[in-house]
Formats: sequence, C-alpha cells, structure tokens
Amino acid sequence: MTEVNVHLSAQALDEIFKPAAYLGNIQAQIDAVLQAAQGQLAVQIQGVKDAPVIIFSNSLGTDHGMWQAQVDALAQHYQIITYDTRGHGASDVIANSTLQNFADDVIDILDTWHIEKAHFCGISMGGITALTLAIEYPERFYSITVANSAAKIGTAEAWTTRADSVEQHGLAEIVKTTHTRWFSEHFDYAHDVLAQKTIQSLAVTPAQGYANACRALADADVRDQLNQIQIPTLIIAGQYDPVTTVQDAEFMHQSIPTSQLEILAASHLSNIEQPQVFNQALSKFIQNI
Repeated sequence: MTEVNVHLSAQALDEIFKPAAYLGNIQAQIDAVLQAAQGQLAVQIQGVKDAPVIIFSNSLGTDHGMWQAQVDALAQHYQIITYDTRGHGASDVIANSTLQNFADDVIDILDTWHIEKAHFCGISMGGITALTLAIEYPERFYSITVANSAAKIGTAEAWTTRADSVEQHGLAEIVKTTHTRWFSEHFDYAHDVLAQKTIQSLAVTPAQGYANACRALADADVRDQLNQIQIPTLIIAGQYDPVTTVQDAEFMHQSIPTSQLEILAASHLSNIEQPQVFNQALSKFIQNI
C-alpha cells in the first residue's frame, strides 16, 4: 500500500484529537482528504459510534453523492464511509487508472483509520472493484455487495473508443443520453432530486478522469478468479439494466459459491431507482452475516 497522510476539515479537527484515531466516535459527517502517492482521495465519514463499517464505491461518471439514499437509511445503524473514485468528484485525476489502483485506495482508507474489517458495497465500476477486493484482500472484508456490475463489463474495444472520444470531445454527448442507460422508462428521473444530482455529477466529472476510468475498465476482467471468492457476497441486478445484465449477475452468482442474488425492478443505478428495496436487501444481507 501507499503511505497516506490525512488532512481533515476544521469540523473534523474539532472532533478528532488523534489524526489516525478510529472513527467509531464520530456521529456527524466529516470530510477528509487522503494525500497518497497517487494523489488526493476525497473521503466522507459518518455514522454510529462503534458500529460495523460499510464502505460505498461509486459508479463511472458519478461521485459519492449517488449513495445519499443509502447513507440516509443506514447511518443510524452503521458507520458509513463514502469516497470519490480516482478522477471523479473531488479526488485527483491520476496519469494511469487501473482496477488495482481502485482496490488499493480502499485498503488505504481502511489502514488510515485503523479499520480491521468492513463491509463493502460497490455499484457498476465500484462493483468490479468489490470483486477485486474480495479476491486480493479477503481478510479485510466481512462481505461484499456487487450491484449492477459484472466480472467483465463491456468490451475492451468499446471502452477504448469511448475513452478516446471523451478525451477529444468531452462528456457533453454522453450526459445527454445517460438517463437511457442509468434509469428505466418506468422511473421519473426528471423529477427525482437525487437522479438529477447524479446526472449533474457526470456533467462535472473531469473528462480525463472519466477517460482513464474507461481504460481501467477496458483491462478489467476477473471472470476466471470468481471461484476464489469465499466471503459472503450479495449480487444485485437490475431487471432492465442494458449495461450489466441479469445474465452477467447470474454468471457471477453461479461462479461465487458464497453468493446470493437479488433482482430489482430497475435499470443500471438500482440504488437510486429502487432505494427502499435496495436498502432492504443490503440491510438484510449484512444483518445475517
């Protein structure tokens, strides 16, 4: 792992008297910035004293705010950590993003706050990060939740083409049509506050950060390693998801002996389209571990 220094907001400094203290004593949200060798990583922490930790990992082109419905529902019972994946939100764009980079960032978060083990929930790009963590660092996690993801998302050619296009033309065209991939026709995304905020987060994502993540996804493929996963795994799929399909979820479920599968009436961002059902599935899964 990289060496990490922690820089906290004034609010956080008022509440923490030891920079690397375990954050079980924190009730209100704090904002932290990890200064690692790969650049700054924006982290948000809130929740209940001494409660189990759940880390949430965002999808491509979004930021930590996409998890607001889960934070609102679970922060009364758990310690919640969200963060902006490299090149997204307030986290630095780095020269080369890889799936291993994404996984190592999570371990840096755990190490910085002396968190021995946690539950991890990732969606889409965050979901394949979850799989990587379960393969590489199983001793650090009680469970993983893999939402709207796959062991291999799309094709390398498609991701490389998208990365090249975004570098040349920016994200404007992708933003215009993203609702057709993220949300089903049954969901009134235009009048959902969180859905609109999440689309806006795509609009302000650094183009180079997005392109770098696309190239990381082009190379990401853990299909042959799924049977190595031995920790409890919840797989959540969207019935109407055109990006990571129910078939992708079923393949993971069949390949991971410790997994269970939930299919929600949603498209690609099921945590936003069906937040109550998503939260219920996640809560029940974690409570039974």
